[in-house]
Amino acid sequence: MSKKRRSSYYDNYWPTYTRTRPIEVQDGIKARSKRGAFVKNWWASRWIKALTQLMDAGRLNRGRSYARRGQVLNINIKAGNITARVQGSRRAPYKVNITLRPLKAAQWKRVLDALAEQALFAAQLLNGEMPQDIEQVFEAVRVPLFPASQGDLTTSCSCPDWANPCKHVAAVYYLLGEQFDQDPFLLFTLRGKHKATIIEELRTRRAGGLSVVEETVLYTPNAVAAVDAPPLDEALDGYWDLGTEVAQITLRIASPAVEMPLLKRLGAPDFVDARMLWAQMGRVYPGVAARAIETAFADVAREPGA
Repeated sequence: MSKKRRSSYYDNYWPTYTRTRPIEVQDGIKARSKRGAFVKNWWASRWIKALTQLMDAGRLNRGRSYARRGQVLNINIKAGNITARVQGSRRAPYKVNITLRPLKAAQWKRVLDALAEQALFAAQLLNGEMPQDIEQVFEAVRVPLFPASQGDLTTSCSCPDWANPCKHVAAVYYLLGEQFDQDPFLLFTLRGKHKATIIEELRTRRAGGLSVVEETVLYTPNAVAAVDAPPLDEALDGYWDLGTEVAQITLRIASPAVEMPLLKRLGAPDFVDARMLWAQMGRVYPGVAARAIETAFADVAREPGA
């Protein structure tokens, strides 16, 4: 980075620098976002917000530009640590290191115990989805999910910029936000627990806590009792007839608790524009659900006196 000479007393104490252009990269990691909001989901937005509280607007903007231009060469993620290389204006890429303090074993125990007690949260996580209010569970047990202080998040870069975090750190951080958009479990990985471990521990806790509930459901007075069925050759004529027991089955038809669950789990395919797909499906899914419910209750609506 070249120095800009000024006729000033402070030149010897506070040198300033001219802005330089980074060396163009052909095969870097380019952000999906081209303009506007960088991420879509709330958890990714919270991750980005944590950095904006630590950096000045100028370096944030340049870091966002680096991410969109593809200046980040690679990113490696493991528990508690991210390493990356970012191509700047010098020939050798800069080395970036971001460390997010992993949660302690006792903290993870409190979190998983609390999540297991919430049937909906547990079901969504087991299905690979991030619950909307999961941060409240972490706050309730006094465990931070996102960086809550400068001690939680430490960054470094080999560039000559005196500021930390610098624009190279910001570029990597923004791209991590996009990865969290696609896979929210990466945030848990940084906090020290892989997706497979979390799912297994939740299943163990739920299995241990549901035995009494399952027994109650199976033997309630309204449960369908087992009946002696006639031999198959004697029941062929009425094989497809519904028995009287079907009246005891209760069906709940309603809009899904989680919008677009399949799309959220699989993500957008590479051959379409992700933002356009999410926008279009966001309009289509509610209409499909409403029409399905309308169709399901069409006969009921036509009944006399209904």
